[in-house]
Amino acid sequence: MNFTTCNLFLAFVFALMTSVYAHPVSVTARDVYVPPILTPKAGDSWVIGDVRSVTWNVSSPPAQITNPVGQILLRKGNLTQNVTLAEGFNILDGNASFVVPSVTPDDDYRVVLFGDSGNFSPVFSILASTTS
Repeated sequence: MNFTTCNLFLAFVFALMTSVYAHPVSVTARDVYVPPILTPKAGDSWVIGDVRSVTWNVSSPPAQITNPVGQILLRKGNLTQNVTLAEGFNILDGNASFVVPSVTPDDDYRVVLFGDSGNFSPVFSILASTTS
């Protein structure tokens, strides 16, 4: 195959012509939604095996939420644990209930609410169950 100046020129013209037919894609503006967590509150105590709820304020959501599917994870100290408390709910529900998992009782837990982003609750305690 012999590439000449004419062939290169024609390839260049063809590339320019095809770029004219490219259509811009409209992008819908979406907002990151970080609803404030209402419960658990600082100093609250949960007992392993009890049914508890995480609640958050949904009074002012943006018009377009990037990810409306929520997930709540447990965080201990500075590390988010591989413990899913609830998932698959609509972030605009404002609450999710679950059974407190069997974890090491301690006073440095938080929940992390994910939808668009992750936000942390205040620190609370998880206590051992008093029943066997």
